[in-house]
Amino acid sequence: MKDKMKDKRKQTGQLGEEIALAYLLDQGYRLLTRNYQCSLGEVDLIVAKQDTLVFVEVRTRHGVRYGSPEESVSRTKRDRVRRVAQYYLKSYSNKDVPIRFDVVGIALGSQNEVVKLNHIQGAF
Repeated sequence: MKDKMKDKRKQTGQLGEEIALAYLLDQGYRLLTRNYQCSLGEVDLIVAKQDTLVFVEVRTRHGVRYGSPEESVSRTKRDRVRRVAQYYLKSYSNKDVPIRFDVVGIALGSQNEVVKLNHIQGAF
């Protein structure tokens, strides 16, 4: 039972990342990498718009009974994303590029339809 819930949560997260990526591309962002991982953690999406590099944390939930998806980004998660971003930037060609940390919160309905999508630019 526990594995089934974990699989469902993972599927929901992957669906949310797909939705968030499609939204960001539609808004003129360019995808640089998905699910960037290093020993310090992971960033869901790294995108660019004009000259700004954007590290995106995607949160997806079915409904908002327990609060909005974007509210679930804890201080620990924000700190981890910052550290991963610093690590990523060490290998990035343009060292002086402006960066930003965004959160995309997605609430899904019972049929996995998007009920709400909230893109918070400069969330932390």
